[in-house]
Amino acid sequence: MKYRDAGVDIDRGDAWVNTIKTLIGRRGSSLPSASIGGFSGLFNIGGGRSIAACCDGVGTKLALAETTGMFRGLGQDLVAMSVNDLVTCGASPLFFLDYIACAALDEAKMESVLEGVLDACIESRCALLGGETAEMPGVYPDGGFDLAGFAVGIVDDDKAVDGRDIACDDVIVGLPSSGLHSNGYSLVRKVLSGAAYSLGSRPDTLAGETLGEVIMRPTRVYVRPALDAVRAANVKGMAHITGGGLESNINRVIPDGMMCEIFHDSFDRPEIFRMISAAGVEESEMRKVFNLGIGYAFITDRSSFDKLVDVLRCAGESPLLIGRVVTRKAP
Repeated sequence: MKYRDAGVDIDRGDAWVNTIKTLIGRRGSSLPSASIGGFSGLFNIGGGRSIAACCDGVGTKLALAETTGMFRGLGQDLVAMSVNDLVTCGASPLFFLDYIACAALDEAKMESVLEGVLDACIESRCALLGGETAEMPGVYPDGGFDLAGFAVGIVDDDKAVDGRDIACDDVIVGLPSSGLHSNGYSLVRKVLSGAAYSLGSRPDTLAGETLGEVIMRPTRVYVRPALDAVRAANVKGMAHITGGGLESNINRVIPDGMMCEIFHDSFDRPEIFRMISAAGVEESEMRKVFNLGIGYAFITDRSSFDKLVDVLRCAGESPLLIGRVVTRKAP
């Protein structure tokens, strides 16, 4: 089974990003100078500083929230998906805004989501500045809703992390994920529809948790360890591991002519990924869709590896050497 079978085409999504870049490029001098295509966009405001901004959503994890009744974690997902992207350039989050669209406002449900948003904003040290709630009957089905989040931060230009100094034989350090985070849920739902387990079941391999609880674990917020690392170690590049998996996301920050080589045997996969694989998803597709247990990655040179690991451990993390930078192979 492939992600495309569940209705999501990653290649088509990548092509759309290229279309966006082309359309913006045609208007070149008519638009203020800004960066496009990274995890977050940078806009120079003068004085040696730039504003960083990005937006994201929670995806079809929303559908499983309706089934399980677990909504609070969606708020953390919403914030984490944006601030984790934002911090990859070394930017400190300033504020966050949310957009809620629904058929009709369910106050109890949305209050639970907002509690999660507030918790994650506190964790990422940013303000919840505002938002919008739109009731759109006829556009969304009864009980249906969608979430979008927008994060803004700031970075000193001379401290921005942009990947330009990455070189062959640099090492890649990963931080564990909490599980699926907020990507690949259309495929997860497709797989589960034909699996032997229900969301309320407690397989022995899940250590007493229900399948629903494991699947609905919220996305980790990596802002604090990432900023600690940037301040104290030689961080050349960072990647938030979202849709597209490890290789695709890490390669986004590596200069042309090079690519990442991931040591997939260097880290343990959470059991949920083993269950998805066993349900009929091939290894190549698993690597293309899921984080497989690594939610955030740093690139540094070998001489700085020990320092980076020490800083991350002091931040309460369990960093792992998960790969290296190599010369890009010819197609």
